[in-house]
Amino acid sequence: MGRATSSKCAALLAALAFGAAAAAQGSPPAGPRLILVGDSTLAPRSGYGNALCAEFQQLPCLNLARGGRSSKSYRAEGLWQTVLALLNETGAPQQNLVLIQFGHNDQPGKPGRSTDLATEFGPNLAAYVQELRAAGGQVLLITPLARRSFKEGALPNDLRPWAEATLRVGAELGVPVLDLNASSHATVQALGQAGADALAEAPPRFDRTHLGPQGAALFAAQVRDGLLRLRPELAAGLTLRP
Repeated sequence: MGRATSSKCAALLAALAFGAAAAAQGSPPAGPRLILVGDSTLAPRSGYGNALCAEFQQLPCLNLARGGRSSKSYRAEGLWQTVLALLNETGAPQQNLVLIQFGHNDQPGKPGRSTDLATEFGPNLAAYVQELRAAGGQVLLITPLARRSFKEGALPNDLRPWAEATLRVGAELGVPVLDLNASSHATVQALGQAGADALAEAPPRFDRTHLGPQGAALFAAQVRDGLLRLRPELAAGLTLRP
């Protein structure tokens, strides 16, 4: 089974399991269902998406982000169709809020994934927004999480052009944008290299892009706070703390 087929099957199985769990719990809560779309920095295990869902346990939250995907390959592999199918399923919640974050794999040099920043990346995001709106969904864009490799004491931000393109799409289409790229870059810069390395997965999976538990919790909290500023009503879905 190829990578694209196995990934699509995994997404479909996750969606079916999610629907079965919701049915077992009875009628859905009044708040929106959160659906996460993006790459490995949002995906289960390697990103902050599951930690974000844990912040909103009073709301249905489905993490459909997948590692290695770009704004082009996520659609090409059929994963986007799974998202649209969820919005159109029988008995779906009245509201669906889809959070979309791409950029890492849209950068040049990644065969089958790279997109042209000027002519493809923005239009790809715009198409997602327009299709979600046509399906009755609500959308929130997130700029790409900053990488954490310092050079001579400073932290380059090679993903900022993709963040700016995301912000432009939001402004053009009237879609709220959470600038995680800016907030995560500032946080990592303040931590320094040693502090930032504590946010990574443990060896042998260590790198300065993906997240371990500490990093996932930190950036999930940043996204949670940004969501609450943009959508204060989501506070009703926050996890109840003892």
